[in-house]
Amino acid sequence: MSNVIPPLLGGFLSTIALSFIIGLELHAYRRRDSKETVPIDLGFGTSRTITIIATSGFVLWSLAPVIPFCAGLVTVTILLALDYQKRLANGDASLLVSFIALLSYALGPFILTAPVVVIAALVVVMLLALGEQSGIRRFSDAFPAQEGVTLAKFFILAGLILPLLPNSEIFGLSGITYTKVWTAVLVISGISYLGYLAHNYLFPRAGTLLTGVLGGMYSSTAATVVLARAARSAPAQTPLAPAAVVIATAMMYARLFAVIFLLGHQDAAIALAIPFGFFFFMSLALAGALAWRVRHSAPAVHTAVSSNPLDLPIAFLFAGLFVAFAAITDFVTTHFGANGLHLLSFVVGFSDIDPFILSLLDGKFQVSQSAIVAAVLIASGSNNLLKACYAMVLSRQKTMLPAALWLALTLLLSALYAAYF
Repeated sequence: MSNVIPPLLGGFLSTIALSFIIGLELHAYRRRDSKETVPIDLGFGTSRTITIIATSGFVLWSLAPVIPFCAGLVTVTILLALDYQKRLANGDASLLVSFIALLSYALGPFILTAPVVVIAALVVVMLLALGEQSGIRRFSDAFPAQEGVTLAKFFILAGLILPLLPNSEIFGLSGITYTKVWTAVLVISGISYLGYLAHNYLFPRAGTLLTGVLGGMYSSTAATVVLARAARSAPAQTPLAPAAVVIATAMMYARLFAVIFLLGHQDAAIALAIPFGFFFFMSLALAGALAWRVRHSAPAVHTAVSSNPLDLPIAFLFAGLFVAFAAITDFVTTHFGANGLHLLSFVVGFSDIDPFILSLLDGKFQVSQSAIVAAVLIASGSNNLLKACYAMVLSRQKTMLPAALWLALTLLLSALYAAYF
């Protein structure tokens, strides 16, 4: 005899259990919302009512998914409308209770037909909507209008432009397709935007070190410039600026590795794991030493890293640079081979290296995989040399010298690794 619970019985028990939990949370929500200390008529806001509604939906769906269930849905909707009219007369205009009741009525059919992950997500959303009322309101009040526009821009990038692009090679660029270019734009923009949101909303008063971490997620060069300027304008209040500059560079290596891996270049990611890991951990070690040295200094001031990185012109500029670098790389590798590619990677390091590196990995050029990995290392090292110059010139502080020397040393070490390994 099998000990497995029959699917119908399992669905029935799950419906009762989940609807009862939802009912408990709805009951607590109505109590908080009413701000009453004595019992009141909660209408559809009790755990018993929600459990009965969900059980009815399950039973009617089991009898016949169309006519009985739809008849029950109409009945519940009418009752909810009458309840809402009553609550509206008492000054409660929220539709949340009504929608929770309707979703509870459909909970049984969901359990019987939908994947477990969808059911779990639905219940979590319902519980959060009820239990995190004050937190959601605070977030809604603090959410700037321009961030809604920014999200709309991302939906344009991901949901409108990407599906319209053909998955065919761009003329004259072997291996570079329109969708590859725009996917790279989305990955870079997405990681950059997450760093921007974390810095501006999760940690709006982030200290200098956290500024280096979050700034390095979307632009280590921009973070270096801001930190160097802060070190010059208020040296006594930014003693951790050198450590933060080094941390921003460490985050650059982590970000590059994540982007390369996420875009499907696993072989290149494996080849870069050792050098990138070395530079990442050595940078963190140096940053820790620099921070320890000034541990008793004045507290650091807040620094703003940069503006929103999800502007549409920036995305189109990135795509244009991606294609341009792919064309330049194809010309250089065809006529000058690996040596020409390495020289090009050094020069490109003084600009935006992300589109160059991704175009280098996506294209099919007349050089070996090891030459491409070497070019990635040289470009990242050359970019660090640029940041070292920024750090010293903009800060004009001797305390920035250890950070600048380390950034310059990464170029030498990258070139040595590329030459011998």
